[in-house]
Amino acid sequence: MNFLIDYNLRGQATLLWGTLASEGWLELVPTCFVGFEEVGLVKNSSDRLVWQVAQTNQMIILTANRNMKGNDSLEQVIRENNTMTSLPVVTIGNKERLDEQIYRERCASRLIEILLDIENYMGVGRVYIP
Repeated sequence: MNFLIDYNLRGQATLLWGTLASEGWLELVPTCFVGFEEVGLVKNSSDRLVWQVAQTNQMIILTANRNMKGNDSLEQVIRENNTMTSLPVVTIGNKERLDEQIYRERCASRLIEILLDIENYMGVGRVYIP
């Protein structure tokens, strides 16, 4: 499964990726972290466009700061477009804590739980981790 990494998590996503790799998860659960530029998005892309690109390309959005401000906010887009076949948006509760190994390990474990049980996360909209 591919995760579309929000531009606000680029550095922290590298740490999270390293944790997934060091724990051996990447060998067991095929996973890719994909940046905005790899799917033709720019850093200030609207939440609506990010959602559409992620769903079209069967990617789970991994974010920390998409909000509910305006008609194109991620929360509004989820409310308008989410279906039972939509992939969830995974939101890290505190991105600054990704510098802490224990917090990062908890986030990595939750990502793997979500991937292993993805059928039960389809259509839920948003999942906060850890």
